[in-house]
Amino acid sequence: MIFAAGLGTRLGELSRERPKALVEISGRSALGLACEKLTSCGFDDIIVNIHHHPALMLEEIKKLRSEGFKITVSDESSGLLDTAGGLLKARPFFSVEPFICYSVDIFTDLDLREMYNKHMATGALATLATRHRPGTRFLLVDKNGRMCGWRNVATKEEITTKGNSSGLSETGFSSIQVLSPSIFDLMPEGIYSLTSLYLMLVREHKIMTYQHDEGYWFDCGTPANLEKIRKYLSRQI
Repeated sequence: MIFAAGLGTRLGELSRERPKALVEISGRSALGLACEKLTSCGFDDIIVNIHHHPALMLEEIKKLRSEGFKITVSDESSGLLDTAGGLLKARPFFSVEPFICYSVDIFTDLDLREMYNKHMATGALATLATRHRPGTRFLLVDKNGRMCGWRNVATKEEITTKGNSSGLSETGFSSIQVLSPSIFDLMPEGIYSLTSLYLMLVREHKIMTYQHDEGYWFDCGTPANLEKIRKYLSRQI
């Protein structure tokens, strides 16, 4: 599933006339690049949620389908559901196999197939891609990479399964995750994020992290970051 329903408010004027999923990078839309990334790693049956400028999104999805991408639409134009709510709405799309969730504004050379295989090997409920990078909000993990909590270093808010964070390390969530379908049975209805869901489940369920400090990772949620990824990918091409 590609999460593409967000308003993209951090992009300012760029997202008023079009959704962030349709910003242009190296001659392709962000959505097109996300589809290419997923299919190149073997994930060729894709669902995309839409909300902001749905007509433009449907037009782009029609174009991508004509290029051979298999895309199903989850329509949230009547109201945003956040990542967990949006995933739960799309539940009928998924089968009994683990699946990947990917944010449309993320650009990375992370090996998604390797991450998927690691998830299968550990038997985790969820496996979250993580990276040591600057930020204010971090997952807290133990020495085995198991998620044990969350911390906001700006507000000093902290949530842990152990009562304290001794022995835990900080790592940034990369907005990519592999999930086992059994997670649906643990999800309440509502509008909320997957991160908040993980914090509800982490005490009793195995939520693992997949560290990827090599290669590149960009969040193009701001105009400055968008220019960074444009320059970086132009050099790669």
